[in-house]
Amino acid sequence: MKIFYKKYTPYLFLIPALVFLTVFFFIPFIQTIILSLKDFSTDIYNPTFIGFINYSKLLQSKEFYTALINTFLFLLMVVPFLAIFPLIVAIFINQKIKGINIYKVLIYLPVVVSIVVVAIAFKWLYAQQGILNYILDVIGLKPIGWLTDTRWALFSVALVTIYKGIGYYMMIYLSALMGVPKDLYEAADVDGANSFFKHLTVTIPHIMPTIALVVTISSISALKVFAEIYVMTKGGPLNSTKTIVYYIYERAFENLDLSMASAASVVLLIIILLFSIINITFFENKRYKL
Repeated sequence: MKIFYKKYTPYLFLIPALVFLTVFFFIPFIQTIILSLKDFSTDIYNPTFIGFINYSKLLQSKEFYTALINTFLFLLMVVPFLAIFPLIVAIFINQKIKGINIYKVLIYLPVVVSIVVVAIAFKWLYAQQGILNYILDVIGLKPIGWLTDTRWALFSVALVTIYKGIGYYMMIYLSALMGVPKDLYEAADVDGANSFFKHLTVTIPHIMPTIALVVTISSISALKVFAEIYVMTKGGPLNSTKTIVYYIYERAFENLDLSMASAASVVLLIIILLFSIINITFFENKRYKL
């Protein structure tokens, strides 16, 4: 009996997580796939099974491709900055400086504030008569349509995501920096390395799995961006900020096209799974081999 108990005890601890995943992930996922294979255009209560036609329509939709391109452009704007700048901030914060905890709180504060509140605040800053355009006018430059110009809108929204994420990823890097052995820095000092080369040859190689984790998490978050788009631009102007998640929301709740929204959701899930598989395959296996 004791052998049986020891053998199956670990599985008992997994049951709550399995129940949670089943209720909030596996069942909705299966339902989404089923919905994507049906047609709700004729009767929303008695949909017709049409197979993979919705996926075919999706792949022929210019609007979906626009949303897909915007999503990856958004990812390219956000991820490199969130992978590098928080690391630089974490390295500075990790020093023995008087009042360092105050700096940590101030940098982490935007993470605590609701994304809706942050987006509304930035929307005021980006207004035609807002603070940013006032500063441009003072220094003699023309005002910019931060959220009304197709050239600037997506970039303006990306700045909000970057501002919101710096503190969060800084804390992840800080926890990794605390695990770097001090004797490695001492050995670098003996070799005559300056601060830049110490971090280049000691810090970065040692926390590379954490950097990979940050890249993966920030990439998935960028692929799922919605609140900033909804509050600030609603996909405009001229679909220049419409991302995949906002496209799904628009199809499902504004056009009541549940089948196309479900098909787009499945495509988004596949893209996110690819990013996760890349992380597990190329980085997670090396995490404990340093």
